[in-house]
Amino acid sequence: MAESATHTAKTNASKTNASKRTAANWETFRTAEPDLAGTVEERFGAFTHHILATLRKDGSPRTTGLEVRFLGGELWLGMMPGSLKALDLLRDPRFALQANPGEGQSMGGGDVRISGRAVEVTDAATKAAYTKEVEPPEPFHLFRTELTEVVRTYVEDDKYLVVQVWKPGEPVRTLKRT
Repeated sequence: MAESATHTAKTNASKTNASKRTAANWETFRTAEPDLAGTVEERFGAFTHHILATLRKDGSPRTTGLEVRFLGGELWLGMMPGSLKALDLLRDPRFALQANPGEGQSMGGGDVRISGRAVEVTDAATKAAYTKEVEPPEPFHLFRTELTEVVRTYVEDDKYLVVQVWKPGEPVRTLKRT
């Protein structure tokens, strides 16, 4: 009986630890993988507008343009009040964010995308600090992100397609193919 209880406790602890690794904020990612995080920030910093994918009420995807900010160890998403993308995230927080690939076919730095959950921020002090830094039109929805995956895809030596995948609690996995 004691052995069964110990096994159950270990299993529950393992499940709890696994659930803690399912999402991370930007600072956690940056600390774990500074090189990849730097590349991702550069890609998002190269252009103002990016593509956000959310889920509509019926479950189908919606893509819209969006500006993003990396501030205070967080990746922030700001939106107009009542916008369809904000309403989507309030209903279902899952999102995918694609960095603007830029003009032509060069995609300097590669193709970068982030998946996760958006958590609405309603705390007045946090919104005030964001407003001071960014100066968005008010009122607005503000979401901080919980990352579940970061992916970079690029071409190396005009020969290899390289895919780097990071998930919370795991090292970057790199896949290379010709």
